[in-house]
Amino acid sequence: MSETEETKETKATKAAGARKHTALPKAQILIEALPWLTRHNGKTVVIKFGGNAMIDDDLKAAFAQDVVFLHHAGLKPVVVHGGGPQISKALDRHGIVSEFKAGLRVTTEDAMDVVRMVLAGQVQRELVGLLNQHGPLAVGITGEDAHTITATKHQPRIEGELVDIGRVGEITEIDTGAIEALLADGRIPVVSSIARSQDDSHVYNVNADTAAAALAAALDAETLMVLTDVEGLYEDWPHSDEVISRLTATELEKLLPELASGMVPKMEGCLHAVRNGVHTARVIDGRVQHSILLEIFTDEGIGTMVMADKEGDTKGDTEGENNS
Repeated sequence: MSETEETKETKATKAAGARKHTALPKAQILIEALPWLTRHNGKTVVIKFGGNAMIDDDLKAAFAQDVVFLHHAGLKPVVVHGGGPQISKALDRHGIVSEFKAGLRVTTEDAMDVVRMVLAGQVQRELVGLLNQHGPLAVGITGEDAHTITATKHQPRIEGELVDIGRVGEITEIDTGAIEALLADGRIPVVSSIARSQDDSHVYNVNADTAAAALAAALDAETLMVLTDVEGLYEDWPHSDEVISRLTATELEKLLPELASGMVPKMEGCLHAVRNGVHTARVIDGRVQHSILLEIFTDEGIGTMVMADKEGDTKGDTEGENNS
């Protein structure tokens, strides 16, 4: 072999080695995901989509990629969405003041028409479109469709008094038939948080966190994931920004009276889910791109995870879940 040929062969060998070295971290990431892929294969995951992830184009695109990845990885994602920022803008355009009580939007009859239009006609369509950029996967429905979500009037108690906040619903029944049919057909259901009325011909605005939790329980989901605009549940907010990585249902219940009103529906939803058969409920930072994949498929995880109180379940989570 000539010196020139030997030099070429040596360079080629070095180049191949460099390529292998560069690709190695990618392989390690895939291997790290393997036990989580195995654990969650075939399981239903309910994801509540909201917060900044709904209004930032890059975050919306990353969210859609995450959900489609879950689908192709063998999980059965169900997306439940609200539309707080979009609803507020639309109400403002219609000259309707946005008002909140007990963390819930006061919804007059006029406001309900706008809420319905925005959720089913704008937010849902955009999300379905983003998901379907990756294939004919997503199908949008509302809680009205096929009686998926039924509700009656909800009146929160504020300072000991029941308060009328309009067409805001309290979920009384879940029919999972339409969603299960879509999942069986290999689709990704995208559910708008509107409910049919149990009492009359009207519809109700249902908090999306509450709707996601109710659907997760009814579907016997493996996990509920709630995207928020914070890192998770803080240990001692506003005095500390240390996030609680995991806690049991009982521990969460004790904390509920101390939480900010905006976090209450989210954490009450997590509590309802784990006390009704959902393995874990997680509150994660939707401002972080690919936060869903980081939570499910990495050892570190992010956010706060809520677990059931049963000793067997807690042990299983300790051994088989991440440290989120």
